[in-house]
Amino acid sequence: MKSTTRLLLIACLSLPLLAACQKEEAKPAEVVEAPLTAPTTTDSAAWDKYLTEVVKRNIEGATNVYLYTLPDPAGPDFQGEYDRQLEKAKTDVSRGGVEGTLLAFGSQNSAKSADLAVAAFAGAQAGSMNGVRVLFIGAPADSERVKAAVAPSGAKFEFFEVK
Repeated sequence: MKSTTRLLLIACLSLPLLAACQKEEAKPAEVVEAPLTAPTTTDSAAWDKYLTEVVKRNIEGATNVYLYTLPDPAGPDFQGEYDRQLEKAKTDVSRGGVEGTLLAFGSQNSAKSADLAVAAFAGAQAGSMNGVRVLFIGAPADSERVKAAVAPSGAKFEFFEVK
């Protein structure tokens, strides 16, 4: 009887060890993210969802994220929204950057987003954004303007093309 009990006890205690060994062998399949496609409409909710997903896919290493978006330029309060976002972006940039911060600029109108980013960085002090990443989501033609405006601040410029 003693030997049967001992064998059962040994079997029960060894099960977790065997299960742990098998967990190491099983490797999860890599998840392949579907390519992003920009909305073809002027629906602000769809664009916000798209821009948020772009930022999520480019967030690695960021501890603070700021996303500056604009509504449809043909909308009723576009200028008011632009002015509010510009004021917020200027304030954030003027404070200087903390390492690990990601500033993302994007909207359905690439040129307006570029204008916003360029204006926000116009007053940035040289080297004040070291360790900060700036992600511009838009057209290649506009990215060069933004890159030139961001460069003196010391921030790392990144570009994601809207397709």
